[in-house]
Amino acid sequence: MGGGRGALSRRDTIVLGVLGAIVLWTLLGRKTVGSQSLIFFAVLIPSVILHEVSHGVMALALGDDTAQRAGRLSLNPVRHVDPVGTIILPAILVLSGAGAFGWAKPVPVNVRRLRSPRNHSVLVSLVGPATNIVLAVLAAVALRISLPAEAGAFGFYARAGVIVRGGPMVGQLLYAFGLVNLFLAVFNLLPIPPLDGSVLIERLLPARYWNGYLQFRRYSMGLLFVIVLLLPGHTLSRIFEPAVRLWGQLL
Repeated sequence: MGGGRGALSRRDTIVLGVLGAIVLWTLLGRKTVGSQSLIFFAVLIPSVILHEVSHGVMALALGDDTAQRAGRLSLNPVRHVDPVGTIILPAILVLSGAGAFGWAKPVPVNVRRLRSPRNHSVLVSLVGPATNIVLAVLAAVALRISLPAEAGAFGFYARAGVIVRGGPMVGQLLYAFGLVNLFLAVFNLLPIPPLDGSVLIERLLPARYWNGYLQFRRYSMGLLFVIVLLLPGHTLSRIFEPAVRLWGQLL
């Protein structure tokens, strides 16, 4: 993918800020957003940003400075916001009671500029989930250090995957941060385009299957919507469960 502007214009920043404020005001006015949802979104935003920035940092280390020239190696959330995927769609889904699903603006990477395009593109793609895994492990370690299990500090974790009211705020934030990063890692490793895990299929797929695969890619986003929004909740739970159980052992 090609590069872009180094930063959003002042007008774009104002529009995104106003749009986000309207969405938040509407959600709060309808009492759709509770404390747990606010905690979730508070940790989701930096987790997604670090995921995206890691792609650009790895690409830069391997010879492609497209993301750097586009101003995307930044922790400023505004530079990573996709108006539809980050604000409008999640807001519509939350307001309709359909859950939450969305995406950040992908960091631009020009594979042809990498020193070894076929091999390095795999590293650039997989560094995003790897970053989320590292963050999830660090969150678990921080929980063990700041809230020792023997002191009963984990009593507010009713079951894996659920943030329960009543515990220390630092514990809820760390637990949510770890869990969100775990979910981001596992979900992005699914071998479905445009998720990061699809790079393994693209790297290993025999040439004779490429035409069929390219046809599949045209409809893969629709497949993701079906998986996230239409399949029963326990379907995704089965995908996440082994990783959540393994992460829970660190707690």
